[in-house]
Amino acid sequence: MRAAVLTAPGVMAVREIGDPEVGPRDVVVRVTGVGLCGTDFHIFEGHANYHTDRLGRPIPFDVSPQVLGHEVAGVVEARGAEVRDLAVGDAVVLDQGRNCLSAGTHPLCEYCATGDSHQCETYGEHGITGLQGGLAEVIVVPAVNAVKRGATLPAEQAALTEPLACIIHAHDAVRQASAIARYRLQDPDPSARVRSVLIAGAGPAGLLFLQHLRKVVGFEGRILVSEPNATRQGLARHYGADEVIDPLGTDVVDATLTLTGGRRVEYLIDASGSAQVFRQMPGLVRKQATVLLYAHGQSGVDIGVLNTLMFREPTLVSPVGASGGFDADGRPSVYRQSLALLESSAIDVSRIVTHRYHALDEVPQAFGSDDRRAADYVKGVYAPL
Repeated sequence: MRAAVLTAPGVMAVREIGDPEVGPRDVVVRVTGVGLCGTDFHIFEGHANYHTDRLGRPIPFDVSPQVLGHEVAGVVEARGAEVRDLAVGDAVVLDQGRNCLSAGTHPLCEYCATGDSHQCETYGEHGITGLQGGLAEVIVVPAVNAVKRGATLPAEQAALTEPLACIIHAHDAVRQASAIARYRLQDPDPSARVRSVLIAGAGPAGLLFLQHLRKVVGFEGRILVSEPNATRQGLARHYGADEVIDPLGTDVVDATLTLTGGRRVEYLIDASGSAQVFRQMPGLVRKQATVLLYAHGQSGVDIGVLNTLMFREPTLVSPVGASGGFDADGRPSVYRQSLALLESSAIDVSRIVTHRYHALDEVPQAFGSDDRRAADYVKGVYAPL
C-alpha cells in the first residue's frame, strides 16, 4: 500500500510500504480523514522523535522511517476473525494509543487500571512512537481502538475527535488538581472561584479549550486570549473570548493587568508552544493560580525562567494525550465523549479546519511547503476523496 513516509528531518515522500499484519482482534481501516497536528510538524522538522529504543534513545528516521498521523477517522474495510462488534463499512474514529486493552492483557497495568491509558506500561502510539500512522491508504488497529460514529459528521471534522479528547482529559486533570488548588472554575465560594482565564494561543487546541470552557464547562467568567494571527483572533472572538490580545503589538502582561484590574488570572492555559509564554507567566498569573502546561515544542528559553514563577506557588498541571478510562466494551470513554460533542455540534470545528489535502501525494506538500505559515491557516486535514 502507499503511505507518506518520513525518512529524514524535512524529507517526506509517498511510496509503497508493506501491508500491515492483521490479527484476529484487529480491524483494517481505510483512512478518510487525518488531522495534521503540531506534534506531526515537530517530528517532521526533526525537533522531536518519540520512536525510541528500550533505553529511551531516539531511533533515526533513516534507520526506521515513520508514517505520521495520529488524528484519524476512517471506514472499516476488513476485520479479524474474533471481531464481532464492528462490521465492514462502519465509520469509525481511532484511539491511536495501544494499551493493555488493545493488547488484551490481563491483569491491567496500574495505569490502565486507573484510567491513565496514555501512561500504560507497554504504551505505543500510531503515528508518534514508530507505529504506522494514518497518513497511508489503510491502518490496522485493535478493534477496541476503533469507536463507531455516525455518518453525518464529515470525516475531516471527525478526525478532530482525538485533539478534543485531549482537551477533555486536560480539563479532567485540572479538575482533579483542584483539590489542592486555591482557585477552581466553578466553586460555589466566590473567593475561591476563577474569575479570569488566559488562553495563550488560539490555534486548534486553544480554540477547543475556549469552546470547551464556554459550552461544556459553562464558565461564565472572563476569558482572555493571546494570539498574534488575525484569522485566529477572529475565531477566538467568535467562540466566546471576551478580549483578544495581540502579543505583537501589545505587552501581554500589561494588557492582562489592565483587563483584570491588577488581579491577574487565576487560570492560565498554555496552548501556544511558544517559549516566550514561560517568560511572561510570573506577570500573568495570580499567586497560587493554576497553570495548565498543554502545548509542546517550546525551545530557546533557559529553565531559569521558572524561578520567578515558582515563587508564586502555582499549581502546575501537565496532562498528555486522551486518557480517561474505558467503557464496558473496552473502548476509550473520553473518545466517545469527544465524538458526542462533535456530532451534536456542541463543539464546532468546521471553522477550525482551513486547509484540506485530498490526495496522498499532496501530504508531503502539506508538511514541506509554506501552507501552514499562511495568514489564514488554522488546521490542515488530509481528507482523501
